[in-house]
Amino acid sequence: MPGAVETGIASWYGHPYHGRRAADGETYDMETLVAAHRTLPFNTWVRVYNLTNNKTVDVRIIDRGPFVDGRIIDLSHAAAQAIDMIGPGIAQVRVEILSTPAVTPGAFAVQVGAFRDRANAERARAGMEARYGRAQLVLEQGFWRVLVGQEATEAAANALAARIRQDYPENKTSFVVRIDLTRT
Repeated sequence: MPGAVETGIASWYGHPYHGRRAADGETYDMETLVAAHRTLPFNTWVRVYNLTNNKTVDVRIIDRGPFVDGRIIDLSHAAAQAIDMIGPGIAQVRVEILSTPAVTPGAFAVQVGAFRDRANAERARAGMEARYGRAQLVLEQGFWRVLVGQEATEAAANALAARIRQDYPENKTSFVVRIDLTRT
């Protein structure tokens, strides 16, 4: 996996997430060089290249996101500052994997929604479980995320996501995320 490259849009996050628990269990500090990615294992190190100004920063993946369609990585405030993307808020970037942890237990699921109200999330979860088998709720950053499936590979999860999008054309925002098997 080291050397693999992904190109797309980066964003950054700070308040109100500063001081909250990140998906890997540690406390998010927006002034450290960390980031959120949907599928890379926690403790993966990546180099982020701002393609507009050629500045780079190395960050460690500790969180899941971004949860906005079309974005590939969410940087901490410090990381975004290092590559001059604070003002615009987003930037076209290239993400290169530098290293991954030795053991990466995990699986992949499809996030089909995020709800502030748990009852709404539970209704969506129950409907997805009835149709696709496994579905779960995960509370992160004040939202109940509805995750469908537990696939061994990202390709299998992408196939499930395609099925869900075909069955529910109105749900254009579903996407694949990595789930840590030790937390499910």
